[in-house]
Amino acid sequence: MKVAAHNLALLVGGLLGVAAAEPALAQGSAQGLLDNRFVFNAGVFVHSTSTKASLNGESGTNPEIDFDKTFGKGDDATRARLDALWRINPKHHVRLMYFDNSRTYSRVLAEDLPWGDYIFKAGSEAKYENQFKVWELAYEYAFVRAPSYEVAAMLGAHVTDMSLKLSGQADVLDPNGNVISTAFSTRSADATAPLPVIGIRAGWVVAPQWYIDVQGQIFKFKINEYDGNWSDIRVGATWMFHRNFGIGLGYDRFSARLDVSKKPEFDGRLKLGYSGLQAYLTGTF
Repeated sequence: MKVAAHNLALLVGGLLGVAAAEPALAQGSAQGLLDNRFVFNAGVFVHSTSTKASLNGESGTNPEIDFDKTFGKGDDATRARLDALWRINPKHHVRLMYFDNSRTYSRVLAEDLPWGDYIFKAGSEAKYENQFKVWELAYEYAFVRAPSYEVAAMLGAHVTDMSLKLSGQADVLDPNGNVISTAFSTRSADATAPLPVIGIRAGWVVAPQWYIDVQGQIFKFKINEYDGNWSDIRVGATWMFHRNFGIGLGYDRFSARLDVSKKPEFDGRLKLGYSGLQAYLTGTF
């Protein structure tokens, strides 16, 4: 958390320093975020995560594992998030988003850890690797449009690429629950879930240099081997210190539950999420 907070302070402090060093830049206008063709956000995301999963095995033993509790959260990770908006015209837009939160932890297990047909042994060191990447491409239609605000509906695709890997000393069980070997093992589970996007976004120029945006996406689905729900709620405030550049602070909360029956890659349940503050630099042209 200290590293994350330090990086956040450096980013915000540096951007504010640029603005203070160039008084003329203070003539920026937030109106460009509502009218310009291109808007980009890139920032530092200081967040906490939650990952729970169960993996079905031949033995039928598949308890849910709280990975953050088992391996510890460590320092809250700091990851980059990128957002882009292309206004084809005032009412029709295209949005892009990319987020990556991949982590690796090692810990001596306090108790046995069942994971599918494997039982990672208490007292041994286990390594947990979690890859979590999100891509989003969505079309927006601004059904409400005024000089100082807009409200847009969105529809598109949201791809979550998730993999969990456990390595360590493990007993492997047969379908009858008997131990058949004990060895250093690696057990992976991968799930790439293409999910629909449906949501709403609103942007409002509240003052000449200030812009507030709010967006929400929520969906329940059952598509082939995927069954679950997800939500993503975000709010942000941007100060434009230059006609093309600004800095902002936002809060984002994402959560998802996936029941996946996709053998051999993954057969089980995932519960995952992240939430926290994002300090970002905005560019618009």
